[in-house]
Amino acid sequence: MTDFTDEQVERYARHILLKEVGGEGQSKLLDAKVLVVGAGGLGSPAILYLAAAGVGTIGIVDADTVDLSNLQRQVAHTTDRIGMPKVESAAVTAKAINPDVNIVEHNTRIDVTNALDIISGYDIVADGSDNFETRFMINDACYFAGKTLVSAAILRFDGQIGTYKAHVHDDDGGHGPCYRCIFREAPPPGQVPSCAEAGVLGALCGMMGSLQTTEVLKEIMGIGDSLSGSLLVVDGLSTEFRKIKVKADPGCPLCGDNPTITDLSIHEGATAPSCAVNG
Repeated sequence: MTDFTDEQVERYARHILLKEVGGEGQSKLLDAKVLVVGAGGLGSPAILYLAAAGVGTIGIVDADTVDLSNLQRQVAHTTDRIGMPKVESAAVTAKAINPDVNIVEHNTRIDVTNALDIISGYDIVADGSDNFETRFMINDACYFAGKTLVSAAILRFDGQIGTYKAHVHDDDGGHGPCYRCIFREAPPPGQVPSCAEAGVLGALCGMMGSLQTTEVLKEIMGIGDSLSGSLLVVDGLSTEFRKIKVKADPGCPLCGDNPTITDLSIHEGATAPSCAVNG
């Protein structure tokens, strides 16, 4: 277990007081490496809460720059940083919260050419990407790399979140679902509107990003009930939360009994239309 400095004891005191966390759990957070895909509406609160929690290394992958229209929901960025790379802006904010965390900036678009190389350097992935093609590619890459994926999505007043670790088998050889077990493939371009077309409530991004971070922290520390095997669906207008049980699909082309997706070549040449929530 990590030997805490006096400053760390004070900083993480409210965590350490929790019997489910304690010094052992906080040590696991300090040793953990988490990759956040996207420094936008979901990634912003996730990055900030991961930093505040003391996650030792936080990777941020995003190729965009801060735009005025982002600031309604992307709380890691500020008006004076318009035009700055999002990874740089988010790193500045995270380090201001907790200067002890190591922020790794991946100022690039994650795609089939670099996904496995980037993901392999982390313990767990929090996906807040804004398009279906990237979501499916991240799911497939996490499965091949043996990394747990916590994926969240938002659109208008709706959100959803799931944890996927189909690479982890129990004593009987069974495993939980991957993203493709629930959503087999990306919908045709234009079928689901983007946030730019349909809008999104900014505060909902904070809610879903915070829930996503909670699940990441639970997975790191091995506490509570994993969201694997469930899909949490949130209706912000009615304030209704539905937890839907989901199972691994034996016919899944990725993690099923007879997989047809055996590498990331299926994603080569794929375009990435903007979109948010599936289903």
